[in-house]
Amino acid sequence: MSAILVKDIIETIESFAPAGLQESYDNSGLQVGDLSATVTKALLTLDVTEAVIEEAIAAGANMIIAHHPLLFSGLKRISGRNYVERIVQRAIKNDINIYAAHTNLDNIYNGVNAKIAEKLGLQQTRILAPITGNLFKLYTTVPHDAASKVRDALFAAGAGSLGNYTECSFNLSGTGTFKPNEEADPAIGKPGGSRESVEEIKLEVLIEKHLERKVLSALFEHHPYEEIAYEVVALQNPNQETGAGMIGLLPEPIEAGRFLGYVKEKMNVSCIRHTELVKNTISKVAICGGAGSFLLKNAISAGADVFITGDFKYHQFFDAEGKIIIADIGHFESEQFTVEIFRDLLNKKFPNFAVLVSNINTNPVKYFY
Repeated sequence: MSAILVKDIIETIESFAPAGLQESYDNSGLQVGDLSATVTKALLTLDVTEAVIEEAIAAGANMIIAHHPLLFSGLKRISGRNYVERIVQRAIKNDINIYAAHTNLDNIYNGVNAKIAEKLGLQQTRILAPITGNLFKLYTTVPHDAASKVRDALFAAGAGSLGNYTECSFNLSGTGTFKPNEEADPAIGKPGGSRESVEEIKLEVLIEKHLERKVLSALFEHHPYEEIAYEVVALQNPNQETGAGMIGLLPEPIEAGRFLGYVKEKMNVSCIRHTELVKNTISKVAICGGAGSFLLKNAISAGADVFITGDFKYHQFFDAEGKIIIADIGHFESEQFTVEIFRDLLNKKFPNFAVLVSNINTNPVKYFY
């Protein structure tokens, strides 16, 4: 097996959860390390703590892959004053690469929330709050004999994906005209020649914002014309494949009190903070890994019986207003299975590569019974 580099690991994860989908406040990506370094073993964790980096050193793992970034803002000095600086010091000293995929993994359909839905057995799932403003339509015209080549190049770059379908496009035949001047280098006709009429295809494809540069590069590389006519138009359509939270249905309704016990078991939590059980039975379930209180109104509007997330503040529980049950299972608890996403991705791509799951419970919140 050829050597696996840090950049190979990152490309695998970000082909699944593109970095361009992370929130503006986030800092997903390579935190410490060298893209060209060879990876011996990878250790998967929710958080990077001092105990985790010592675990990596003991296991001979020179890459740590985490959900939560170690670094959210710049370091002005690295002198060991706090745990972040000490971890960076230990990582550099021991040639350990640290990478995080955070809100980009939250915002994809098959990411963090899909893992929670899987644990709870939810069906007919969809994004609770789809992102708006990251879809674009690319229009271009291309001569008939080059249309297939250009279309295939755009598809290969990621254009034309719509839900469970790929290679989607709309094609309309028409006639294009142009008159090259003396300085032109036309694919059809000659410099300074007469006006040309060409049978062309008007090609339309959908592209996501993070793929725009890649798709346009493919267009410029494979289109036969010297000057390419194209438009990129922003759409207001919600992107049903990306966004925050998820909502789905239980296979059959469950009595509310019994449902909380079910959540406790399936999500491996010791306790649940919740509002009054204003629903007799639970059928429709909204979820959000991590801190999801910002989605409460979305969950209510979607008709959810219960909203499962973490980090609700005291006064925010009042916002349920008897319309929904809030079930706060904790930030760590809601995201603890995220490492399974990393594990499955890497095992599929690199079946003979050593992927280790951390044995350290990084939850900073403890409970007294």
